[in-house]
Amino acid sequence: MNLTLYKQMMKVHIKGIMNYAIGSAFYMILMVWIYPSIADNAKSLNDLMKAMPAGVSKAFGLESGFNSFDSYISGEFYGLLLLLIMTIFCIMLSTQLIAKLVDQGSMAYLLSTPTTRAKIAITQAAVLVTGSFIILLITTISGFIGYYLFMEDTSVFRAMTFIQLNLGAFFLFFAVGGISFFISSLVNDEKRALGIAGSIAFGFFSLNLLGKISGKIEWLKNISIYTLYNPSEIVSGQADIIQSFIILGIIGLAAFIMAVLVFKKRDLPL
Repeated sequence: MNLTLYKQMMKVHIKGIMNYAIGSAFYMILMVWIYPSIADNAKSLNDLMKAMPAGVSKAFGLESGFNSFDSYISGEFYGLLLLLIMTIFCIMLSTQLIAKLVDQGSMAYLLSTPTTRAKIAITQAAVLVTGSFIILLITTISGFIGYYLFMEDTSVFRAMTFIQLNLGAFFLFFAVGGISFFISSLVNDEKRALGIAGSIAFGFFSLNLLGKISGKIEWLKNISIYTLYNPSEIVSGQADIIQSFIILGIIGLAAFIMAVLVFKKRDLPL
């Protein structure tokens, strides 16, 4: 890795990273703030959930209802909102780090410096992983702050479960980021890279969603890496988090390695 390039790229992209981080933190604190009023009407909301098709509740992680804060936050935030925020982030930043530089001709300037292609690719990958880590770290911290600011009964807060939710999200988007980065390393055109990476990432997301909605097409979710992150199972203690983390880590690492190898050997436009 080239430390000088890493510092420069972090300076270039830190504003965008922080925008995602602040947005995620805002929604997290908002969710914590409104939970007391949700808890007061938990019975009515649970009855409403029971009246809905079971597949819909399962798809959005609401099958556990609103009986606890963990169940509420796993469905309302980690089951949908955070997934969308982080998916968009991984697609956008991975494209900017490689494909955009190639498309605009800026990559030629980097390659003219006394550093190898492999080091450039590894450095850009490190920027992407660091960005994901920063966003999820700030999201985690904002959750702790929100708990102690807005919740009178802090005994409902299970710190380890909350950390597992965020750690699981990090491993998921390590894998999603790796796949998006691999696509960015393959394609010269920025818009094409965005389209392909977006189609793959949101395709996985949609397959997982559709597989949960109907038992007839439940097999679809087995094709998606998003299936390896199930917030409702994490809070209920049913998830095999170690196995999921290992699989997602391997997928992400393999994708990043392939991206470096491809970028190292491919022809680039001058």
